[in-house]
Amino acid sequence: MSVTYEMDFRVDSRDVDLFNQCRPSAVLGYLQEAATQAALALGVSGPEILKKYNCLWMVTRNWVELDAPLRWNERITVKTWHRGASGASSYRDFDLYRDGTLIGQGTSVWVMVDADARKLFRMKNLTEFQGTDGGELRKNIKLRRPAMPEAFDNRTRRELGYSDTDINGHVNNAHYADFACDSLHLERLGRGKFVRSFQIGYVSECQAGESLWVDTAVRGNGLYAQGQGENGDERFDFTLTLDDLPENI
Repeated sequence: MSVTYEMDFRVDSRDVDLFNQCRPSAVLGYLQEAATQAALALGVSGPEILKKYNCLWMVTRNWVELDAPLRWNERITVKTWHRGASGASSYRDFDLYRDGTLIGQGTSVWVMVDADARKLFRMKNLTEFQGTDGGELRKNIKLRRPAMPEAFDNRTRRELGYSDTDINGHVNNAHYADFACDSLHLERLGRGKFVRSFQIGYVSECQAGESLWVDTAVRGNGLYAQGQGENGDERFDFTLTLDDLPENI
């Protein structure tokens, strides 16, 4: 049995930037909400797996690719499904539609972590995933750690606070895209361009009250950022590709 979940969104005025393009963090927010509702429909939401398996969901990597930017007040549909459960991680795929036309895609890697021991849960024991994957829709995309520049160009400091956190008590995964885009000064680089693709890897949790150092580099249309804690421990990696706006935009 193939199980997919669809959710509609309207691009809110709070989601767009100075170029009237939906920010990467907002796009991630749509995918995150669609994934959350899909998990609820399958009976594997955060509260449900905590109660049944004493585990927490954690996303370890996100990737998104767009054919064109999303604009204010546009309606989009996110279609999502998982690829099955094997080993210690599971992929969740996404397709994004505007007016019924496929305009983008994405995928994310998720793990289940024991709430007490912080050890990975073997997902083959997740009975709710058996027979509920996306079937022929499953993408072949595999996410790996991207190659980063040998040296970075700039470093900025970011204080983490209340507004960065989510229901799990740590910094929400979508906020890392804001940290990276702010440090890269996308307001200077984005005119006449749009975000073609981006990828975020979550190495270690961040919490309110902590500080991040964000190292950045620009190599042509490729943008890179890496976040570190006060002790130099890596927290996230980020890559983004800019492209020229399509002529009809």
